[in-house]
Amino acid sequence: MTKADIVDKVAEGTGLTKLETEAIIEGFFKTVIEALKDGRGIEIRGFGSYKVKKKRARQARNPKTGESVFVPEHFVPTFKFSKDFKDLVDQGMKESK
Repeated sequence: MTKADIVDKVAEGTGLTKLETEAIIEGFFKTVIEALKDGRGIEIRGFGSYKVKKKRARQARNPKTGESVFVPEHFVPTFKFSKDFKDLVDQGMKESK
């Protein structure tokens, strides 16, 4: 499913135009990105939580050449699904078989 598919589905369900829906979805994405850039997490009950994790600096290996490479400390966004979300997906997949 693409962002355009999501816009279509939400517009259909809310009665808003596709342009209005796209603006809302873009606004949501920007809000999530800005919050994570500021070091704040986001928790959406029943859906999941976004956080930023710090990865330590480490020595890695280039798989092609075998050469040792230094990877500096960096931050990565993570998403953890809620238990409710996982249960609903599990139930839906079992019913569709």
